[in-house]
Amino acid sequence: MALRWLWMLVPWRGGWNPRSKAPGQEDERHVRANDRDYNERFSYADNRIKTAKYNIFTFLPINLFEQFQRFANAYFLVLLILQLIPEISSLSWFTTIVPLVLVLSITAVKDATDDYFRHKSDQQVNTRQSQVLIKGKLQNEKWMNVRVGDIVKLENNQFVAADLLLLSSSEPYGLCYIETAELDGETNLKVRQALTVTSDLGDDVVKLADFNGEVICEPPNNKLDKFTGTLYWRDNKYPLDNEKMLLRGCVLRNTEWCFGLVIFAGLQTKLMQNCGRTTFKRTSIDKLMNTLVLWIFGFLICMGIILAIGNTIWEQRVGSNFWAYLQWKELMINAIFSGFLTFWSYVIILNTVVPISLYVSVEVLRLGHSYFINWDRRMYYSRKDTPAEARTTTLNEELGQVEFIFSDKTGTLTQNIMVFNKCSINGKIYGDVYDEFGHKVDITEKTPCVDFSFNPLMDRKFRFYDCSLIEAIKLEEPLVQEFFRLLALCHTIMPEERNEGELVYQAQSPDEGALVTAARNFGFVFRSRTPETITLYEMSQPVTYQLLAILDFNNVRKRMSVIVRNPKGQLKLYSKGADTIIFDRLDPSNEELMYTTSEHLNEFAGEGLRTLALAYKDLDEDVFDEWMKKILFASTVLDNREEKLGALYEEIEQGLMLLGATAIEDKLQEGVPETIACLTLANIKIWVLTGDKLETAMNIGYSCNMLRDDMNEVFIISGHTMLEVQKELRNAKKRIVGPSREKLSSVVDVEKTDLYSSDSVFEETIIAEFALIINGHSLAHALEADLEQILVDLACLCKTVICCRVTPLQKAQVVELIKRHKRAVTLAIGDGANDVSMIKTAHIGVGISGQEGMQAVLASDYSFAQFRYLKRLLLVHGRWSYHRMCNFLCYFFYKNFAFTLVHFWYGFLCGFSAQTVYDQWFITLFNIVYTSLPVLAMGLYDQDVNEQYSLRSPNLYRPGQLNQLFNKRKFFTCTLQGVCTSFILFFIPYGAFMTAVGDDGAHISDQQTFAVTIATCLVIVVSGQIGLDTNYWTAVNHFFIWGSLAVYFAILFAMHSDGIFTIFPNQFPFIGTARNSLNQKLVWLVILLTTVVCIMPMVAFRFIKTDLYPTQTDKVRLLQQATRRQGPQEQNFRRVRRTSSRRSAYAFAHQQGYGELITSGKNMKVLTSSTFTNPVSSPTRDPARSRWIEGLVKNKVDLDTTTPVVEITGFRRESDQSQERTLEDLEAT
Repeated sequence: MALRWLWMLVPWRGGWNPRSKAPGQEDERHVRANDRDYNERFSYADNRIKTAKYNIFTFLPINLFEQFQRFANAYFLVLLILQLIPEISSLSWFTTIVPLVLVLSITAVKDATDDYFRHKSDQQVNTRQSQVLIKGKLQNEKWMNVRVGDIVKLENNQFVAADLLLLSSSEPYGLCYIETAELDGETNLKVRQALTVTSDLGDDVVKLADFNGEVICEPPNNKLDKFTGTLYWRDNKYPLDNEKMLLRGCVLRNTEWCFGLVIFAGLQTKLMQNCGRTTFKRTSIDKLMNTLVLWIFGFLICMGIILAIGNTIWEQRVGSNFWAYLQWKELMINAIFSGFLTFWSYVIILNTVVPISLYVSVEVLRLGHSYFINWDRRMYYSRKDTPAEARTTTLNEELGQVEFIFSDKTGTLTQNIMVFNKCSINGKIYGDVYDEFGHKVDITEKTPCVDFSFNPLMDRKFRFYDCSLIEAIKLEEPLVQEFFRLLALCHTIMPEERNEGELVYQAQSPDEGALVTAARNFGFVFRSRTPETITLYEMSQPVTYQLLAILDFNNVRKRMSVIVRNPKGQLKLYSKGADTIIFDRLDPSNEELMYTTSEHLNEFAGEGLRTLALAYKDLDEDVFDEWMKKILFASTVLDNREEKLGALYEEIEQGLMLLGATAIEDKLQEGVPETIACLTLANIKIWVLTGDKLETAMNIGYSCNMLRDDMNEVFIISGHTMLEVQKELRNAKKRIVGPSREKLSSVVDVEKTDLYSSDSVFEETIIAEFALIINGHSLAHALEADLEQILVDLACLCKTVICCRVTPLQKAQVVELIKRHKRAVTLAIGDGANDVSMIKTAHIGVGISGQEGMQAVLASDYSFAQFRYLKRLLLVHGRWSYHRMCNFLCYFFYKNFAFTLVHFWYGFLCGFSAQTVYDQWFITLFNIVYTSLPVLAMGLYDQDVNEQYSLRSPNLYRPGQLNQLFNKRKFFTCTLQGVCTSFILFFIPYGAFMTAVGDDGAHISDQQTFAVTIATCLVIVVSGQIGLDTNYWTAVNHFFIWGSLAVYFAILFAMHSDGIFTIFPNQFPFIGTARNSLNQKLVWLVILLTTVVCIMPMVAFRFIKTDLYPTQTDKVRLLQQATRRQGPQEQNFRRVRRTSSRRSAYAFAHQQGYGELITSGKNMKVLTSSTFTNPVSSPTRDPARSRWIEGLVKNKVDLDTTTPVVEITGFRRESDQSQERTLEDLEAT
């Protein structure tokens, strides 16, 4: 019970849960099916998730605790307590408590609103319905009520509620298909398979209710690709691995139903273990402000001590002469005690050097900047009716200081849509569009598409614009038909026909889906398949091919082939793969065609398209029979089976006849290359962190122009041990900086400005461009303490960094690494649940509302619909917010030092008596009324240059990265200006009034006239200064500045008027002071002289500085002024077409082993005669091929024994999960 109450009082930080074991305490997990009493003994976490920070009981104490972590808030609380002591307070307590409560309330409301949406999201997830087997019956339960050990039923297209052990499914052999986009960003389907002993349970609720197996497995962890456990049931042991697990966040696809046993629930699921912690984010300016407040407080203490010492000395030498006439208590007649009280009095009087109105104004500015982002119509995505949204108001100025961007790939840079763009068939390119003069024209939305209406089975979403290809199909050109026949036959896609003619292709890689869809639209429709046949509809005529063999893809072969027998009895081998691989196996008679096709492939690759070469071969019956005997023998041997099968595949894939090549566009989001180019010019480093394969990530890198062929070198880190990774990192670093200069890049930077201005290593990175690509398993070693510094040094020397096959937690670790070592502002952008961890870890998290749900958006600080809006968010809104906030802070500190330190100088002339120069009402209204609106107008609307030039000159973003506009030096500068201004404000009127007389010959040096004169000078001077600081004048600026001056004089005369004295004689006793003093010419001359002396030096300094030492902003502003009438347009960063010999390899998201799964028939459903409109009898099954398949299955599918076997239940074999492409592989492709 105590733990439950503690849970209510402690906000969640992403890890600890009182129901769970402490980290490291749970060595292994014991789970017994259908036995809640047994499982509850271990206090495992339930399935409730909690991403919110507060609850109704903890909000007030926790939120106040977080707010008082700001030193300024704590400082004002102490001042409030001091003001409640009458002996030392000369100001009323309400002058502090009202603004303090206002600041705390505004921040609390904002935090409560943010957390409300988190609660709403948690509630939405926790109340999802799931079917749970309880007491022998399936009952609908909310997700949060699911417990470890429960058996859960899932249906097609449902999210997996917890981490489940797959028990049985509607598919043959206990198979099921899942989509893991929320975990790794991949939308291709993956296969999971239950143990045979549990798949026999089927959907029999009675058998499932009687199932009492016990699982002993690893404790909760964040490893998405690993699971180790054992099932104990009926006195037998069965090994468990990741291929039998359904993880929370996955979606069940193409499977009618399945049952699973809950192993991990709630916060202990692998998805939640990867989600990271919800942290309280603060900007670098906030952190600097904390330091500055401490310094100012120290300065305030020093001034108080000086004045207290002065009071003590004065009391001893002068004041003691008057003690006899003062009716003080005996305790008060003590110089030291008087000095002690004076110290605290001056602490209260001088506290306005950091007025609380500063924090009220900062919150108002941030709120205004957030609304500007929300209202920006140029960041509104009309197709999805999605505006940009600032989900937090505390980080806007940080957007102007970003140095590193960490981006997901799938759904963030790309649309995750593959499009059949062009092809080359028999030496002719199809896909380009020409006008009537034979000139190539660009394809736009208005370009007419090819009419596929002749094909009733076409995919209506498919678009192609070259009519000559459809004409070649209709003319029955044999090579063109063979080209599309190959695309329709050589693949591992599974078709699903929901209604008559409504085909849906379930592809394990989007590349294959695009190719088969293209063949479908051009009249070669892949309709169905069995383990032994493939049925096509060729120009609306059903044709069934006998599938004799699938020569599957792997990372070494880089190609896939199928051997089929057509209805005429001819044997055909169709192959597709990387062009260099296919070209090496062509018949010599193809030499001329190969050169022509190679030129076409270069052209395709130069446009960033993903290419494949296609070839075929007619097989002799006797040769094939002999080859099948060899295959049958090789498939039964135990030693080097894979190598022997590979050699036989190589043997038959010789003497191919080239058909042509395909070009697929992995569609980027609109404007991605231009955005990356623009942000790169702003000196922002962009790293891509993706769960995709290395080849896929590299190809997108080339498409985005992050990788280019003119780079000096691309380093690929793919070591499997720490020593290998260390060696590769060090060698790469030496290649860049050279052995003699290797130590330069690891020098600790004390000041960023000095680092960038003097370190020649960074100059070298500008001259020579390098790229770093690192794999997930190598990254795990590189993130160890011994290697992380080398990784940071190397990565920062490279222009482009791509991390592939990384887990969500590794993404967060990379972000944290840069935050810790580079002291740079980081931004993470993604669109899926697998990006939540890095979005929370980065200083700024941006969510893209894409196809992978709203998890990233809900965890983000800013959200919008397209990656290209990031350019405007940073270069316009971010830079403006930073510029405005810095100018605001500089001005605010200046005016408050000028306002407050007048009391310090006055102390030396009033016996250090803690008497104020101004009256109390002026002190109260100065920051709230007289000077608040002009500085807010500047902070909200000021622009050093307009948005067009902000985008056209990305180098203007540089000052924010270097903290040039507001830092400790700037703070000292503006405070020194304030001190000097206060000195001038006090001593010029003081000197003038010492011997001055009025027009009537009477002295005018009374205290109230002196106060009115100084107050008027102060208001005019600070108003003039804000006019100098304002770069962009609007009607609002004019109204607030002139209006504030008018309000000042109106209130001044009102407070000294006869009427107010009549109503409040005790509060406003100085009747007529303003009227009498401001009627004197001398007073106005003093005001004029003081204003000129305060303002003119700054005017002269800025004029000389701009003329002799102009900044980049000054130059752009002058250019803007010179060309204002011309209306400059936003610069377009054109996509540079690359000329490259590097071409894409086969099916980048494709994984080995799925071909055997098809030929074994394990993933096939029993087909009825009603499946097709025109059923065609299947050819006779080849006996030799049957023996071959049976041999494969016999040797590879005994899943229930404890003998180690090679899994073939997924798209990728367990033995191949560590296979990754090396540099030599890439050069080969």
